[in-house]
Amino acid sequence: MRRNKWSAGLLILLITLIWGYAWVFMKASLNFMGPFTFSAFRFGTGTATLLIAVWLLKSGKPPRSMWKHLIVVGVLQTTIVFTFVMYGMQFVDAGKSSVLLYSMPLWSSIFAVKILGEKITPGKVLGLAVGMAGLITILGWDIFFVQDPAIIFGEMLIIVAAVSWAGANVYYRMKLEGMTQLQVSAYQMLFGTLGIFIATLFAEWGGPVKLNGESIFYILFTGVLASALCFTVWFVLLSVIDMITATLSTLLVPVFGLFFGWLILDEELTASILIGSVMIIAGIGVAQVIGKEKAEPKSDAESG
Repeated sequence: MRRNKWSAGLLILLITLIWGYAWVFMKASLNFMGPFTFSAFRFGTGTATLLIAVWLLKSGKPPRSMWKHLIVVGVLQTTIVFTFVMYGMQFVDAGKSSVLLYSMPLWSSIFAVKILGEKITPGKVLGLAVGMAGLITILGWDIFFVQDPAIIFGEMLIIVAAVSWAGANVYYRMKLEGMTQLQVSAYQMLFGTLGIFIATLFAEWGGPVKLNGESIFYILFTGVLASALCFTVWFVLLSVIDMITATLSTLLVPVFGLFFGWLILDEELTASILIGSVMIIAGIGVAQVIGKEKAEPKSDAESG
């Protein structure tokens, strides 16, 4: 994959499409159960799927010295991100929620430059700027004016989730890059899911849960495809391409999320959303075409 950039590009397109579609199911799941309960079902399913894969492929357990690092990534990428996102989605549309979470490339790029010492080329700076301007355009100027406090609270939770995901990306590159991606995905999700279960016990114990064909499908799609498959592929991508390029490409997710939210949930698709989506795609194109110079991380001695 390091030599064939097309394969990396196809994998990015695959996971962004699945993640974009998953936002519709995440929002719809709130009609059947609480946000923490759904996350517990989703990541419990994802964890079971990955652990079965680890067993079938005889990948083995990670070294005990790596467990603390897996716990950190699990808490940052699974527990915090998806408890905060699912709770925030009670107040924010699915499409707009995906836009807020995928401010993650901005934070990841800042962390990658400041902590990992990756070089960011002028082309990537321009692409990132255009893409983030597209996000702001989609959100609309209403974010600068007074809104319903519940909406602001929900939006802030999702932005915190975006920063947490960016932190997980950097921590993975610093501490876990030598492990197999399947091991990392399985065990970080295991530890992160334990955190979600604890949050569910405190926040939603005894709450209503409606399990039927529709809600089970939402759990399986988001658990097996959007979680187990996509996060494994994500760690593979972080290992073979620089983090700025990888995270910038995920700006496609809110474009898909907005489109599917409009198509399936009848969420409003305004002119600002359409213009912003075009800007996001343009930003990705600029970064990939103009910003081709590969980022180089610091040496171990430099990064401490």
